Amino acid sequence: MNGFLNGLPWWVKWVVIPVIALFIFGGLITSIIGFVVGLLFKVILFAVLVGGLVFVVKRFTSSSNSSRKDW
Repeated sequence: MNGFLNGLPWWVKWVVIPVIALFIFGGLITSIIGFVVGLLFKVILFAVLVGGLVFVVKRFTSSSNSSRKDW
């Protein structure tokens, strides 16, 4: 492959070939990036919701335990 590209100008190797690759595989690349970003967002949202739930449950159970100790 290196011998195939040796006779070509630099702008063909570094501009035209990547543009053609992006044109052909652009939809695939954007869908993969969109999937990864969406999955990352869902994982972060899940972690925040679970953390918030644990915080709220611990806060209410500790406040109910302290009120029982007062009695």
